Amino acid sequence: MAEAYDTLIIGAGMSGLAAGIRLAYYDQSVAIVEKHKTIGGLNSFYRAGGRDYDVGLHAVTNFTPKGAKKGPLSRLLRQLRFQWEDFALAQQQQSRIAFPGVHLAFSNDIRLLESEIARCFPHQIDAFSNLRSQVLDYDDLDQASFEISTRKVLGQIFSEPMLIEMLLCPLMWYGNARVHDMDWGQFCIMFRSIFLEGFARPLRGVRLILKHLVKKFRSLGGQLLLRHGVEKIVSENGRAVGVILEDGREIQAKRILSSAGWVETQRMLGNQDEVVGDEAGQLTFIETITTLNCQPSQLGLNDTIVFYNDSDRFHWQPPQHELCDLRTGVVCSPNNYLYDDAQQLPEGVVRITSIANFEKWNGLNEADYRREKLLWYDRSSDSAVRFVPEFRHHAIDTDMFTPKTIKRFTWHDNGAVYGAPQKRLDGRTQLENVFVCGTDQGFVGIVGAIISGISIANQYCLK
Repeated sequence: MAEAYDTLIIGAGMSGLAAGIRLAYYDQSVAIVEKHKTIGGLNSFYRAGGRDYDVGLHAVTNFTPKGAKKGPLSRLLRQLRFQWEDFALAQQQQSRIAFPGVHLAFSNDIRLLESEIARCFPHQIDAFSNLRSQVLDYDDLDQASFEISTRKVLGQIFSEPMLIEMLLCPLMWYGNARVHDMDWGQFCIMFRSIFLEGFARPLRGVRLILKHLVKKFRSLGGQLLLRHGVEKIVSENGRAVGVILEDGREIQAKRILSSAGWVETQRMLGNQDEVVGDEAGQLTFIETITTLNCQPSQLGLNDTIVFYNDSDRFHWQPPQHELCDLRTGVVCSPNNYLYDDAQQLPEGVVRITSIANFEKWNGLNEADYRREKLLWYDRSSDSAVRFVPEFRHHAIDTDMFTPKTIKRFTWHDNGAVYGAPQKRLDGRTQLENVFVCGTDQGFVGIVGAIISGISIANQYCLK
């Protein structure tokens, strides 16, 4: 006899775990099935050479301090019944947007960015205030306005093209699935989460957050089933009745939440012919991780995150002919957060992220793959040290992941980090009891993914 649950959740990433916890609080029988051998999806972790590495975590966005009553972080703590201390978040020191000849510093206090804009673009400060007002007034669930061109909106607000490019740079890097442009709704969400709220990080990285989510889910009776990939969602008369796993077993469910991605969920629904190629996201990355024998600050690298671009125009597209595009990138040091005085990472770490081409990386044989990783480690580092101090003389260990790694952890087509370009804000699919949550529902980042899981669970499974 097949197992049966009130709700079956596909994917044990942040959104899936959050949805599972929320439903389990209301005595629903819930199972989360995960294709991978571990949890977390994009925000997972691994161990290599005796060291622990986060896959996707540079920062937790949407930071608000302890005691705050508003904001996504406060909402998720209330909805999942966590304490602020459970995530042990330390906020950033200071980050920077670096373009040729112009650098804008920002922190979790918007006044720093305002002062930097006033310094570098004094005639644009009133326009920036206008932008802030429009962002605050935006309705996150307004699908009609969501897909408006951000470049068009910003072009109507600002008269300085470089400032437009500089504002787009960090927001696209941390949450944009579209090439060249950005959905206005996504821009507003990311503007709030990065500039108006800000960056933070647990000292122990993403493991701490995942540990608390899994512990809570299991304590409420939830079933977490790893290595349980879904082959097909089974439906009858317009409703899903369960899934068939890749090993042939069947699980029945009254409703299904999928955090696997829109394209991937459509494939499980048997709609491969209706899914055109450009529905899948194209933006994926390489990331190098360098362990140092000193703290980055000792080398003059004091910024938490540096978003750089080597020309006046921000480049946001997959490379066509090379494995990577090094004209833009992100340098992150997890050491440069304001941890408690008694705490600090034992070793210095520098992470560099560059845009990559999935097909080219995926097409390499094993020998070429290993060789290209070494080559592009050097090239991405060369690109980054144009904007940050040289650090490689202090390296004691290195690692690197590629779009193939991202595909292995997320199962997203093309290793697409931010999912499909078109978001489904209401989470609905063509079946009345199957819904998507997570990146393709429209909220990105750790806090955004958790809020997405909570929101979809509240809206469709608790009424």
